[in-house]
Amino acid sequence: MQDKTLICKDCGNEFVWTTGEQEFYQEKGFTNEPTRCPECRKARKQQRRPRY
Repeated sequence: MQDKTLICKDCGNEFVWTTGEQEFYQEKGFTNEPTRCPECRKARKQQRRPRY
């Protein structure tokens, strides 16, 4: 396995999906590659969190 360069579907920027991250995905049973860069993933998670 080697690092992969992917394109974020939200911002269009390239990001690297490291070998370690790929191994983590495999261990968890995830079959799809990430579609968002870490920054957009974090922003989306913040939007979904309910505010109390």
